[in-house]
Amino acid sequence: MPAKPDHDKSRPDDTPHYHGHRERLRERFYSAGADALSDYELLEMALFAALPRRDTKPLAKTLIKTFGSFAEVVHAPVARLREVEGVGESAINQLKLIAAAAHRVAKGEVNSRNALSSWNEVIAYCRTSMAFADKEQFRLLFLDKRNQLISDEVQQTGTVDHTPVYPREVIKRALELSATALILVHNHPTTPLRDHAWSRSIPLKHL
Repeated sequence: MPAKPDHDKSRPDDTPHYHGHRERLRERFYSAGADALSDYELLEMALFAALPRRDTKPLAKTLIKTFGSFAEVVHAPVARLREVEGVGESAINQLKLIAAAAHRVAKGEVNSRNALSSWNEVIAYCRTSMAFADKEQFRLLFLDKRNQLISDEVQQTGTVDHTPVYPREVIKRALELSATALILVHNHPTTPLRDHAWSRSIPLKHL
């Protein structure tokens, strides 16, 4: 009987089918940039490290279908992420790491460019930090006389439709930080982000 041809040892028979897909996705990301990838493809790549032995494409598509977008997935409440079949602690940790990194980058950009000098910059910054929060927050942005961000703090966290405000604590903290300006921000988790994200924001007030 004729001998069977040798298999290509560079590619074992048990190599998962999605390995080639991962490499192609990486190549497209590095050659064409993130804009060349859809939300679910970018999410696929984000999950590579957390799920090295799984095809992340089906899970990424499920997450986008469930929450709506890449940003909404990484900012989704942990309890809701756990409800999605196939999402374990490693995937949740990876998603929350991405969300934290996005917030840290936005905060760094604000500090480096002396931002928050216009209302559009305030809105852009706050979207990164709290647009997808599942509970109402009363957030304080303390600024110096040049509108540089001294500190970004959540004074109170409430329920889905209520959060308390304590003016005495606000003023006390502003004095502690020697802030000369203050922005008060309040979100509405029950209102769709794309329709009405910030319905109760107080403009810059000098102390």
